[in-house]
Amino acid sequence: MPDPESTTCAISGGGPAGVMLGLLLARAGVQVTVLEKHGDFLRDFRGDTVHPSTLQLLDELGLVEELERIPHRDLTTLRMLTREGPLIDADLRRFPSTRKYRHIAMIPQWDFLTLLVEHARRYPSFRLLMNAETLGPIEYGGAIRGLRYRDAGGEHELRAVLTVAADGRRSDLRRAAGMIPLDFGAPMDVLWLRVSRRPDGDEGGGLTAHIGRGEMAAAIDRGAYWQIAFLIPKGSFRRIREQGLEGLRTRLARLLPFLGERVDEVDDWDKVAFLEVGVNRLRRWDRPGLLAIGDAAHTMSPIGGVGINLAVQDAVATANLLAEPLLRAQADPARFDKTLNPGLVQRVQRRRTLPTVGTQFVQLLAQRRLVGRVLDGEVPRPPAILRGAYARRLISQLLAQIMLYGFRPEHVRTPERGRATQPPGPT
Repeated sequence: MPDPESTTCAISGGGPAGVMLGLLLARAGVQVTVLEKHGDFLRDFRGDTVHPSTLQLLDELGLVEELERIPHRDLTTLRMLTREGPLIDADLRRFPSTRKYRHIAMIPQWDFLTLLVEHARRYPSFRLLMNAETLGPIEYGGAIRGLRYRDAGGEHELRAVLTVAADGRRSDLRRAAGMIPLDFGAPMDVLWLRVSRRPDGDEGGGLTAHIGRGEMAAAIDRGAYWQIAFLIPKGSFRRIREQGLEGLRTRLARLLPFLGERVDEVDDWDKVAFLEVGVNRLRRWDRPGLLAIGDAAHTMSPIGGVGINLAVQDAVATANLLAEPLLRAQADPARFDKTLNPGLVQRVQRRRTLPTVGTQFVQLLAQRRLVGRVLDGEVPRPPAILRGAYARRLISQLLAQIMLYGFRPEHVRTPERGRATQPPGPT
């Protein structure tokens, strides 16, 4: 095995949590290496909902103007409709004008990550390794001292003061470190697909969930097309495939009649992406020398589209709390034989527990009280409190507040310690 490399912070996973943390730490002068096992970010139906809380963070980093130049769709309405009337009817434009951002930006995740990487590369202490698959942690002296990874050149060791698992819901590093999350279950899985949208836009817009007898789907206005999340009972995907595409198209047309004959565009199973839904959370996000954030620490339900945004918030909190300790450790010649104070690392979980647990509570409540019952064939009836337009609007705005702005929104507190003069290179 080649001689080990070294960095101050090694981050496994080039998703929103890992790249944002890498950017913020490099911006603060910390040597950081992000490892991504794929060769690019081009994977469809990943989280694309950039919430107001994340837009505010990008504003604080001076990136909003560049983000606005990326082709995307802004959504301002969130609705949930049944045949007996609306359950949810939220309009972000109703929030006070003191909130600078009152919309959701639907941005392809690969464009979002590319934007972050381009800016991170302006800092000399940032390094991104693509096609680098994490194999497991380096562990000795009772602590994790980095990680092992494989690329086209073979297997390598990367020593680090702090190693971060940000490699998603099926985190290889988390599993190799023996960190097992609590599983809270989910009554559904999701089929993602696309159907073209009429140019005249007479079908409405925003994000609208449609509920029928035994069926539920969300239609997201992406401008040229509808991105549709069709909910199916947990574990039923094989049976649905056996019933054929015609059966799926029939169900889509019944639940979303405005699609009409355009459901015929779903003419191949390759156009249907399957998402196995799960909700889980680690009891402890850390081991000596290791921290898990984002989906590696807490997998979220797709309800509310909060996953990418909570992951980014985790990254900001981690940088705010650990950039200075990492900088101090970086100056110590013996840093790879010492363990970063676990008490400092544990502050990340303490800081992020409220928004994580609070958001999952809302999601689990929606899964059990609504989604599960609908998929079991019950006919949903709006509770009495939601039958009045005023009360429904208040509750809708409250739910939007929780899901889109968060229980504890973070802000960038890390200083910027110098910037390289060269322009950002290609990803």
